[in-house]
Amino acid sequence: MSDRSISKNPGNASVRQFHEGSEFQPRKGGTVFLQRLSLLIVAMLLVSPLARGTLTLQTGTGIVIGGAHPNFTGTLGNVNGLGVGTPSAGVNVITTGVTGGVLYTTPYVLNMSGLPGGNSATVTAYVSTNFAHPAILNLYSCPINTSCTTFSSFTDLSTSPAAPTTVIPSPGVENNSSSTAYLGLFVANTNGASAFTGANSATITFVATRVSNGSTNDTVKLALNNETVQNAVQLLMATASGLAITTGSGTDFAMNFGNVNGLGIAPPAGLTVTSVAGGVVYATSYFLQPTFSSFTSTTGTLKAYVSTDFANDTVLQLDTATAIGGPFTAISKTSAAQTMLTSSAASGTNFTGYLGLFVSNVNGTGAFNGADSAILTYTLTVP
Repeated sequence: MSDRSISKNPGNASVRQFHEGSEFQPRKGGTVFLQRLSLLIVAMLLVSPLARGTLTLQTGTGIVIGGAHPNFTGTLGNVNGLGVGTPSAGVNVITTGVTGGVLYTTPYVLNMSGLPGGNSATVTAYVSTNFAHPAILNLYSCPINTSCTTFSSFTDLSTSPAAPTTVIPSPGVENNSSSTAYLGLFVANTNGASAFTGANSATITFVATRVSNGSTNDTVKLALNNETVQNAVQLLMATASGLAITTGSGTDFAMNFGNVNGLGIAPPAGLTVTSVAGGVVYATSYFLQPTFSSFTSTTGTLKAYVSTDFANDTVLQLDTATAIGGPFTAISKTSAAQTMLTSSAASGTNFTGYLGLFVSNVNGTGAFNGADSAILTYTLTVP
């Protein structure tokens, strides 16, 4: 197509040239409207923000998550290195497979919203402010879509922002989705000079990342305030090489000496017989299992007393010894003056005790035939 031009315009108007098929080029005194419009459009495109997602931490079936985006709060409450007692609402305790302590666990919900259509996000986390006593308290994590019921399901929560722990792995979660992960709090059963009791706090930082381009969508924090370590003691009994220790009815444990007599004839299996003045002693070994945590002392004392005596206490008597063959001494019947078994009980170490049942060989008025029972109370004391 040929060029057309206007070379002259009445009224001394500006002379302009228009070339068909080319860009409009104004001369001096001409309009610059199109150039300005073009610059305005470019500027608008440069400042238009990218849509970002929002990560929210929410209460599920675990502890209460408080606060507001981007700063959330929560606490697992009172804890101890043995996991004994009743944990806070929404908290469970894992003891099996855990070395040197226990793991308190709780579920929480991560909600992802505000992502552009078709986008997904992953989430990582790290401990941005650690506990003041990290040897006693340590945070663990179990990611989404995992059965978080065993210790092996949890991993140590990273303390490095450069190498965070994965909470929601790739391919991530889509917009307006809620996922459940688990938080773990390891509590050591440490005793001695490094033991600790009291409140401690830590903060976890969560980072949501868009899968499509690796950009950070959102960053939020969870402050775990007042995780309070308490000291704890526990005393159990177990079978050694003698009579079986079972769970008792109405008592913690039970032991049955079976049929006995004042001459020691045909003793039941698991019992030895030693002749003493006035009768015989049937004896058995047993284990006391003391455990304690968060005490400055590394040893405790084990004592015992007869809290409920035999009805026929002139014929039957409970004794203790340091060896299966004696010598035997009567166990105290007074709680204020209990019989010392050991003053050096160590946490997690079985103490082997020897329990004797004295049976009198008396005849006549004081003689007794039939069943009888008594209750022994054992006490573990840690200074």
